[in-house]
Amino acid sequence: MDLQTTLLVTAAALALEALIGYPQRLYHAIGHPVTWMGRLIAWLDRHLNRENHAPATRRRLGIVALTVLIVLVGGIAWFIESIVYHLPLVLVLPGLAILAVIASTGLAQHSLYTHVRAVAEGLEKGGLAGGREAVSKIVGRDPESLDEQAVARAAIESLAENYADGVVAPGMWLVVAGLPGMAIYKAINTADSMIGHRTPRHDAFGWASARLDDLVNLPASRLAGCLLIAATWVTPHVARQGIFQAMKRDAPRHRSPNAGWPEAAMAAALGLKLAGPRSYHGHVVHDHWMGDGRADAGPKDIRRALTLYRNACILQWLLVVALFALFL
Repeated sequence: MDLQTTLLVTAAALALEALIGYPQRLYHAIGHPVTWMGRLIAWLDRHLNRENHAPATRRRLGIVALTVLIVLVGGIAWFIESIVYHLPLVLVLPGLAILAVIASTGLAQHSLYTHVRAVAEGLEKGGLAGGREAVSKIVGRDPESLDEQAVARAAIESLAENYADGVVAPGMWLVVAGLPGMAIYKAINTADSMIGHRTPRHDAFGWASARLDDLVNLPASRLAGCLLIAATWVTPHVARQGIFQAMKRDAPRHRSPNAGWPEAAMAAALGLKLAGPRSYHGHVVHDHWMGDGRADAGPKDIRRALTLYRNACILQWLLVVALFALFL
């Protein structure tokens, strides 16, 4: 599709997903496109990732698995988009509406807001136990190792990082390459989350997925940080001065080449310290702190972060609409 059409579909998809999200009844009935991708990745992992293979062989087979995933997912998305693109003129608008509905499943504005808000509510109503239970659904670190302040920081970090790879990146790839671009991005991102870990089983097999995920998230992570900074100017009770400099200073220190950008911007805006040392499955990861504020975060800070996130999402939508108007 041409750029003007992809911008229109992106604007519609962002608005639809923000307002409605992915209905739970539909999820329970047929699952979600990401869960479908996950089943394929798990099948490829079971059948190709053999423990008796040498690391070099497992790395090559991981590349094969990723290629199969990208070709299949991208091909299906291209087929769907090509059907809409070749509809008779009278059916073009309904077709684009259907395309926007499908594209909205690749975005996570609504669900991310809901899950992070649940952590604030868990801390407020259930104390540490309630916060740990809620945060365990959105982060991979050991919940039992977290105190109330660490629970709040984990929720805010997850909000910042997932804003980049769950909202900005899929929206960006939808604009750049249409539905196939978004679908391929989601496939790569899902593969990274499932097999892109430095564990004995996946260190070699998931190497290609992890490296490619770093690459495709590179521009979106920077854009997400900039959108969060821009959103401070329409968000109460956050800092505005020196945030860009703080992001540039701290983000390159993060162990991830991408997660540090939105996390550093969020930390500076809220006057907090995020990231830092944390525990995953009993293994402590020593990471640099993002921001030089206080570490004693709480439910009020989560809610401030959610307001900033919501405004950044609105700015992203306005940016897409402005680009659409520009290319009219």
